[in-house]
Amino acid sequence: MADQVQPSPAAGPVEKQGSEDASFTENTGKGRGSFPKRGEPVITGINRVGLWSLYIKEVRRFLKVQTQTIWAPAVTTLLFLVIFTVALGREGREVLGVNFATFVAPGLIVMGMMQNAFANSSFSLLSGKIQGTIIDLLMPPLSTGELMTGIVAAAVTRAIAVGGAVALAMLFYPGVSLSMAHPWAVAWFGLMGAIMLALMGLLASIWAEKFDHNAAVSNFVIAPLSLLSGTFYVIDNLAPAFQAISRANPFFYVISGFRFGFLGQSDIGNANGAVVQAAIGLGVFNIVFGFIVYRILASGWKIRS
Repeated sequence: MADQVQPSPAAGPVEKQGSEDASFTENTGKGRGSFPKRGEPVITGINRVGLWSLYIKEVRRFLKVQTQTIWAPAVTTLLFLVIFTVALGREGREVLGVNFATFVAPGLIVMGMMQNAFANSSFSLLSGKIQGTIIDLLMPPLSTGELMTGIVAAAVTRAIAVGGAVALAMLFYPGVSLSMAHPWAVAWFGLMGAIMLALMGLLASIWAEKFDHNAAVSNFVIAPLSLLSGTFYVIDNLAPAFQAISRANPFFYVISGFRFGFLGQSDIGNANGAVVQAAIGLGVFNIVFGFIVYRILASGWKIRS
Protein backbone atom coordinates (compact mmCIF):
# COMPACT_ATOMS: atom_id res chain seq x y z
CA MET A 1 0.00 0.00 0.00
CA ALA A 2 1.07 3.52 -0.79
CA ASP A 3 0.43 4.81 2.74
CA GLN A 4 2.72 2.24 4.34
CA VAL A 5 5.97 3.60 5.67
CA GLN A 6 8.85 2.24 3.74
CA PRO A 7 11.98 1.29 5.69
CA SER A 8 14.66 3.92 5.35
CA PRO A 9 17.80 2.77 3.64
CA ALA A 10 19.77 4.51 6.37
CA ALA A 11 18.18 2.41 9.12
CA GLY A 12 20.82 -0.26 8.88
CA PRO A 13 23.76 2.08 9.22
CA VAL A 14 22.06 3.95 12.10
CA GLU A 15 21.49 0.71 14.00
CA LYS A 16 25.08 -0.23 13.37
CA GLN A 17 26.22 3.18 14.57
CA GLY A 18 24.21 2.75 17.80
CA SER A 19 25.82 -0.63 18.29
CA GLU A 20 29.21 0.93 17.80
CA ASP A 21 28.36 3.66 20.36
CA ALA A 22 27.32 1.05 22.90
CA SER A 23 30.51 -0.89 22.42
CA PHE A 24 32.48 2.35 22.54
CA THR A 25 31.18 3.27 26.02
CA GLU A 26 32.08 -0.18 27.32
CA ASN A 27 35.47 -0.32 25.69
CA THR A 28 38.10 -1.57 28.12
CA GLY A 29 41.01 -0.76 25.91
CA LYS A 30 43.54 1.93 26.57
CA GLY A 31 43.64 3.34 23.08
CA ARG A 32 42.64 6.80 21.99
CA GLY A 33 38.94 7.54 22.50
CA SER A 34 38.27 4.67 24.87
CA PHE A 35 36.83 4.82 28.37
CA PRO A 36 38.21 3.01 31.45
CA LYS A 37 36.68 -0.24 32.55
CA ARG A 38 33.56 0.09 34.66
CA GLY A 39 34.39 0.50 38.34
CA GLU A 40 38.00 1.37 37.63
CA PRO A 41 38.97 4.68 39.36
CA VAL A 42 39.92 7.43 36.96
CA ILE A 43 41.50 9.69 39.61
CA THR A 44 44.22 8.01 41.60
CA GLY A 45 46.19 9.47 44.49
CA ILE A 46 45.24 12.97 45.59
CA ASN A 47 42.63 14.84 43.57
CA ARG A 48 44.62 18.06 43.48
CA VAL A 49 42.23 19.86 41.13
CA GLY A 50 39.20 18.98 43.24
CA LEU A 51 40.95 19.83 46.51
CA TRP A 52 42.12 23.19 45.18
CA SER A 53 38.65 23.94 43.79
CA LEU A 54 37.03 23.23 47.17
CA TYR A 55 39.62 25.39 48.95
CA ILE A 56 39.12 28.32 46.56
CA LYS A 57 35.34 27.98 46.87
CA GLU A 58 35.53 28.21 50.66
CA VAL A 59 37.97 31.11 50.58
CA ARG A 60 35.90 33.07 48.07
CA ARG A 61 32.83 32.47 50.22
CA PHE A 62 34.20 34.43 53.18
CA LEU A 63 36.04 36.98 51.02
CA LYS A 64 32.76 38.03 49.40
CA VAL A 65 31.65 39.32 52.80
CA GLN A 66 35.07 40.28 54.15
CA THR A 67 33.66 43.28 55.98
CA GLN A 68 31.80 40.83 58.20
CA THR A 69 34.29 37.95 58.25
CA ILE A 70 37.64 39.75 58.54
CA TRP A 71 37.37 43.45 59.39
CA ALA A 72 34.48 43.25 61.85
CA PRO A 73 36.35 40.75 64.10
CA ALA A 74 39.36 43.08 64.03
CA VAL A 75 37.25 46.00 65.27
CA THR A 76 35.59 43.84 67.94
CA THR A 77 38.94 42.58 69.21
CA LEU A 78 40.34 46.11 69.26
CA LEU A 79 37.39 47.15 71.42
CA PHE A 80 38.37 44.43 73.92
CA LEU A 81 41.84 45.95 74.05
CA VAL A 82 40.51 49.47 74.57
CA ILE A 83 38.09 48.44 77.34
CA PHE A 84 40.52 46.31 79.33
CA THR A 85 43.47 48.66 79.04
CA VAL A 86 41.36 51.61 80.17
CA ALA A 87 39.82 49.62 83.03
CA LEU A 88 42.88 47.69 84.20
CA GLY A 89 45.95 49.15 82.56
CA ARG A 90 46.15 52.56 84.14
CA GLU A 91 49.08 53.93 86.15
CA GLY A 92 51.67 51.94 84.23
CA ARG A 93 50.48 48.53 85.35
CA GLU A 94 52.82 45.78 84.12
CA VAL A 95 52.38 42.05 83.61
CA LEU A 96 55.34 39.76 82.84
CA GLY A 97 57.56 42.84 82.72
CA VAL A 98 55.61 44.72 80.02
CA ASN A 99 52.72 47.15 80.10
CA PHE A 100 49.25 45.64 80.18
CA ALA A 101 48.36 46.60 76.59
CA THR A 102 51.43 44.81 75.21
CA PHE A 103 50.70 41.80 77.44
CA VAL A 104 47.08 41.38 76.38
CA ALA A 105 47.52 42.12 72.64
CA PRO A 106 48.95 38.70 71.57
CA GLY A 107 46.21 36.84 73.44
CA LEU A 108 43.53 38.90 71.72
CA ILE A 109 45.09 38.31 68.31
CA VAL A 110 45.18 34.53 68.63
CA MET A 111 41.75 34.46 70.29
CA GLY A 112 40.30 36.23 67.26
CA MET A 113 42.09 33.79 64.97
CA MET A 114 40.70 30.74 66.77
CA GLN A 115 37.13 32.00 67.00
CA ASN A 116 37.00 32.84 63.30
CA ALA A 117 38.55 29.52 62.30
CA PHE A 118 35.72 27.84 64.19
CA ALA A 119 33.10 30.10 62.61
CA ASN A 120 34.33 29.40 59.07
CA SER A 121 34.58 25.61 59.25
CA SER A 122 31.36 25.22 61.25
CA PHE A 123 29.39 27.02 58.54
CA SER A 124 30.47 24.86 55.59
CA LEU A 125 28.59 21.60 56.19
CA LEU A 126 25.86 23.10 58.36
CA SER A 127 24.69 25.56 55.71
CA GLY A 128 24.61 22.72 53.19
CA LYS A 129 22.51 20.54 55.49
CA ILE A 130 20.03 23.33 56.20
CA GLN A 131 19.76 24.63 52.63
CA GLY A 132 19.79 21.18 51.05
CA THR A 133 22.96 21.85 49.07
CA ILE A 134 25.25 19.47 50.94
CA ILE A 135 25.12 17.20 47.91
CA ASP A 136 27.46 19.73 46.25
CA LEU A 137 30.13 18.68 48.75
CA LEU A 138 29.37 14.95 48.83
CA MET A 139 28.98 14.24 45.10
CA PRO A 140 32.31 15.53 43.71
CA PRO A 141 35.11 12.94 43.45
CA LEU A 142 36.72 13.97 46.73
CA SER A 143 37.80 11.56 49.43
CA THR A 144 36.96 12.18 53.09
CA GLY A 145 40.49 13.39 53.72
CA GLU A 146 40.38 15.80 50.79
CA LEU A 147 37.00 17.19 51.87
CA MET A 148 38.25 17.67 55.41
CA THR A 149 41.56 19.20 54.27
CA GLY A 150 39.85 21.73 51.98
CA ILE A 151 37.47 22.95 54.69
CA VAL A 152 40.13 23.11 57.41
CA ALA A 153 42.66 24.86 55.12
CA ALA A 154 40.12 27.55 54.21
CA ALA A 155 39.31 28.08 57.91
CA VAL A 156 43.03 28.46 58.69
CA THR A 157 43.33 30.97 55.84
CA ARG A 158 40.54 33.06 57.34
CA ALA A 159 42.18 32.82 60.77
CA ILE A 160 45.47 34.13 59.38
CA ALA A 161 43.67 36.97 57.59
CA VAL A 162 41.85 37.95 60.79
CA GLY A 163 45.07 37.74 62.80
CA GLY A 164 46.80 40.05 60.34
CA ALA A 165 43.91 42.52 60.42
CA VAL A 166 43.81 42.53 64.24
CA ALA A 167 47.59 43.00 64.47
CA LEU A 168 47.42 45.85 61.97
CA ALA A 169 44.72 47.57 64.02
CA MET A 170 46.69 47.14 67.26
CA LEU A 171 49.82 48.66 65.77
CA PHE A 172 48.06 52.03 65.82
CA TYR A 173 46.97 51.69 69.45
CA PRO A 174 49.15 53.67 71.89
CA GLY A 175 51.38 51.60 74.13
CA VAL A 176 51.19 48.32 72.18
CA SER A 177 54.43 46.72 71.00
CA LEU A 178 54.24 43.68 68.71
CA SER A 179 57.95 42.99 68.34
CA MET A 180 58.61 39.23 68.20
CA ALA A 181 61.07 37.50 70.50
CA HIS A 182 60.49 34.03 69.01
CA PRO A 183 58.83 34.09 65.56
CA TRP A 184 58.67 30.27 65.44
CA ALA A 185 56.35 30.26 68.46
CA VAL A 186 54.08 32.87 66.88
CA ALA A 187 53.80 30.81 63.68
CA TRP A 188 53.48 27.40 65.35
CA PHE A 189 51.01 28.22 68.14
CA GLY A 190 48.94 30.41 65.83
CA LEU A 191 48.75 27.61 63.26
CA MET A 192 48.00 24.92 65.85
CA GLY A 193 45.28 27.03 67.42
CA ALA A 194 43.65 27.72 64.06
CA ILE A 195 43.75 24.03 63.06
CA MET A 196 42.35 22.92 66.43
CA LEU A 197 39.39 25.30 66.21
CA ALA A 198 38.83 24.49 62.53
CA LEU A 199 38.54 20.81 63.48
CA MET A 200 36.17 21.69 66.33
CA GLY A 201 34.07 23.74 63.93
CA LEU A 202 33.92 20.88 61.43
CA LEU A 203 32.86 18.48 64.19
CA ALA A 204 30.22 20.94 65.39
CA SER A 205 28.82 21.32 61.86
CA ILE A 206 28.54 17.52 61.56
CA TRP A 207 26.61 17.30 64.83
CA ALA A 208 24.46 20.44 64.50
CA GLU A 209 21.11 20.32 62.75
CA LYS A 210 20.35 24.05 62.83
CA PHE A 211 22.21 27.29 63.38
CA ASP A 212 21.05 27.45 67.01
CA HIS A 213 23.04 24.30 67.77
CA ASN A 214 26.16 25.81 66.26
CA ALA A 215 25.64 29.07 68.16
CA ALA A 216 25.27 27.11 71.39
CA VAL A 217 28.66 25.47 70.88
CA SER A 218 30.24 28.83 70.10
CA ASN A 219 28.69 30.65 73.06
CA PHE A 220 28.86 27.96 75.74
CA VAL A 221 32.05 26.12 74.78
CA ILE A 222 34.38 28.12 72.54
CA ALA A 223 33.93 31.58 74.08
CA PRO A 224 34.38 30.46 77.73
CA LEU A 225 37.39 28.28 76.93
CA SER A 226 39.10 31.13 75.10
CA LEU A 227 38.25 33.92 77.52
CA LEU A 228 39.10 31.88 80.64
CA SER A 229 42.43 30.57 79.38
CA GLY A 230 44.74 33.40 80.38
CA THR A 231 43.92 35.90 77.67
CA PHE A 232 43.69 38.80 80.13
CA TYR A 233 45.70 37.45 83.07
CA VAL A 234 48.41 35.03 84.13
CA ILE A 235 47.19 31.89 85.82
CA ASP A 236 49.62 32.35 88.70
CA ASN A 237 47.07 34.78 90.11
CA LEU A 238 44.50 31.97 90.39
CA ALA A 239 43.95 29.49 93.21
CA PRO A 240 45.77 26.15 92.76
CA ALA A 241 42.56 24.33 91.82
CA PHE A 242 41.77 26.82 89.07
CA GLN A 243 45.37 26.72 87.88
CA ALA A 244 45.01 22.97 87.39
CA ILE A 245 41.78 23.49 85.46
CA SER A 246 43.45 26.10 83.26
CA ARG A 247 46.35 23.75 82.48
CA ALA A 248 43.84 21.12 81.32
CA ASN A 249 42.48 23.60 78.78
CA PRO A 250 44.26 23.35 75.39
CA PHE A 251 43.32 26.98 74.66
CA PHE A 252 45.63 28.03 77.50
CA TYR A 253 48.69 26.57 75.75
CA VAL A 254 47.78 28.19 72.44
CA ILE A 255 47.36 31.64 73.97
CA SER A 256 50.35 31.43 76.33
CA GLY A 257 52.60 29.95 73.65
CA PHE A 258 51.56 32.60 71.14
CA ARG A 259 52.26 35.29 73.74
CA PHE A 260 55.65 33.71 74.41
CA GLY A 261 56.53 34.32 70.76
CA PHE A 262 56.09 38.07 71.27
CA LEU A 263 57.24 38.62 74.85
CA GLY A 264 59.74 35.82 75.33
CA GLN A 265 57.90 34.96 78.56
CA SER A 266 54.86 32.88 79.38
CA ASP A 267 53.06 31.28 82.29
CA ILE A 268 53.38 27.78 80.80
CA GLY A 269 56.64 27.26 82.68
CA ASN A 270 59.80 28.99 83.82
CA ALA A 271 62.00 27.37 81.18
CA ASN A 272 61.80 27.54 77.38
CA GLY A 273 61.72 23.75 77.37
CA ALA A 274 58.21 23.87 78.84
CA VAL A 275 57.06 25.93 75.86
CA VAL A 276 58.65 23.46 73.44
CA GLN A 277 56.89 20.58 75.21
CA ALA A 278 53.61 22.48 74.94
CA ALA A 279 54.23 23.00 71.22
CA ILE A 280 54.82 19.27 70.71
CA GLY A 281 51.81 18.42 72.85
CA LEU A 282 49.54 20.66 70.76
CA GLY A 283 50.79 19.01 67.58
CA VAL A 284 50.05 15.54 68.96
CA PHE A 285 46.64 16.70 70.20
CA ASN A 286 45.70 18.02 66.76
CA ILE A 287 46.79 14.79 65.08
CA VAL A 288 44.67 12.67 67.42
CA PHE A 289 41.73 15.06 67.27
CA GLY A 290 41.99 15.27 63.49
CA PHE A 291 41.87 11.47 63.22
CA ILE A 292 38.72 11.37 65.37
CA VAL A 293 37.02 14.02 63.23
CA TYR A 294 38.10 12.16 60.08
CA ARG A 295 36.53 8.90 61.27
CA ILE A 296 33.28 10.65 62.21
CA LEU A 297 33.13 12.43 58.86
CA ALA A 298 33.88 9.20 56.98
CA SER A 299 31.08 7.39 58.81
CA GLY A 300 28.49 9.79 57.37
CA TRP A 301 26.94 10.39 60.78
CA LYS A 302 24.19 13.02 60.53
CA ILE A 303 25.25 13.82 56.96
CA ARG A 304 24.10 11.03 54.68
CA SER A 305 20.92 10.14 56.55
